[in-house]
Amino acid sequence: MGIVGMPNVGKSTLFNLLTKVGVPAENFPFCTIDPNSARVNVPDDRFNWLCSLYKPKSAVSAFLDVVDIAGLVRGAAQGEGLGNAFLSHIAAVDGIYHVCRAFEDADVIHVEDRVDPVADLEIIHKELRAKDRSKIEGVIDSINKLKSRGLKKEQLEELECANRILEHLDKDLDVRFGDWSAKDVEWLNEYQLLTAKPAVYLVNMSEADFARKKNKFLPKIHEWVQAHGGEPIIPFSAAFENKIFEMPEDEKAKYCKEAGVISMLPKIVTTGFKAIHLIYFFTAGEDEVKCWQIRQGTKAPQAAGTIHTDFERGFICAEVMKYDELKELGTETAVKAGGKYRQQGKDYVVADGDIIYFKFNVTSSGKK
Repeated sequence: MGIVGMPNVGKSTLFNLLTKVGVPAENFPFCTIDPNSARVNVPDDRFNWLCSLYKPKSAVSAFLDVVDIAGLVRGAAQGEGLGNAFLSHIAAVDGIYHVCRAFEDADVIHVEDRVDPVADLEIIHKELRAKDRSKIEGVIDSINKLKSRGLKKEQLEELECANRILEHLDKDLDVRFGDWSAKDVEWLNEYQLLTAKPAVYLVNMSEADFARKKNKFLPKIHEWVQAHGGEPIIPFSAAFENKIFEMPEDEKAKYCKEAGVISMLPKIVTTGFKAIHLIYFFTAGEDEVKCWQIRQGTKAPQAAGTIHTDFERGFICAEVMKYDELKELGTETAVKAGGKYRQQGKDYVVADGDIIYFKFNVTSSGKK
């Protein structure tokens, strides 16, 4: 997920908070993370419960990579501010956290010299659409240049699809709200358009507003988001999160209880994870409890392949327990005795939270 917004709306503050709860890089050998990228644990009570049940030597939770992207200004698509470099950073992420400023503070300047989160959202979306438009115009131009030689069926199909995408953008609509066929989606995946990415709106307000759960900008932001796709909105206060972060656990719990509020960071992480269509299954035993991340809709052999390619090549079956059933019955033995331990074949679509034991067999002759 990339954190996007106008300058001085609280992006880096949020990013720094997420970095502090981030996974230390040494947990991921051979994985160099840019200074503007953090790997954050995805909080999950199911994972904690499995760890308490199996008491493993190693525990690896799911993670979300979060990227801090520089502030966007009006005219970025034409190269204003950090312009094109900034927009290419967005192209590299799967989803977007839109941070909106809903606090007034004379010490924190706003590039447009006013606080109006809805106008900010309009500017950002307009810039993202402008960048997508120029990308699609480039696709159309490059195909049109080949017309004199005669176009193949595939090129004609791509040209027709690109023209429909351009028409859609010309109506000031984001690409992800279009009605696209499976073939269109193949082209769209290739283009990596900015407005095709799912969004989560994070409304950064003052601590006082957050505590009283009221903010004058919130209804307007809600109305705008509902009119533009109705994606998730999470109100939070970077000032509040910063304040409680340094507190010892007991003091933090007491402060949150008195103020009647809780940290929104776990919700921000889990909502971002779901927004980009990620789920995970567990492998669990005394050696290790681990979350394995896969796309929604992944079948058992491909899920097995995330552990090791041999698991996918030599896939025999997946032995699956449902988390709720294991929790209710208490032990693996009880799940088996209750007839709830199921063997699934290669067409089984893995569900979020499945606990899986894969059986596979790779003969030596089959190895390349």
